[in-house]
Amino acid sequence: MGIDPEVKRYFKKIINSFSLFLLWMLAVSTAGFYYDLASFHGHVAWYNLTFYVVSFLLLLLFLRFLYKTWK
Repeated sequence: MGIDPEVKRYFKKIINSFSLFLLWMLAVSTAGFYYDLASFHGHVAWYNLTFYVVSFLLLLLFLRFLYKTWK
């Protein structure tokens, strides 16, 4: 008697989407705040720009994953 396979697939989509979001958020927060890449100290350095560009590209990849998963 278990869970309906369609419901199981739906819950799997939810869990995968949420866990990937948490992983992205944890990685960006750790790199930004712990390694101090997100803050500008009087001027913009190359590593600040690199951090923001990489974060934005990873966000786009995450949104692409969400679009493909939920379409």
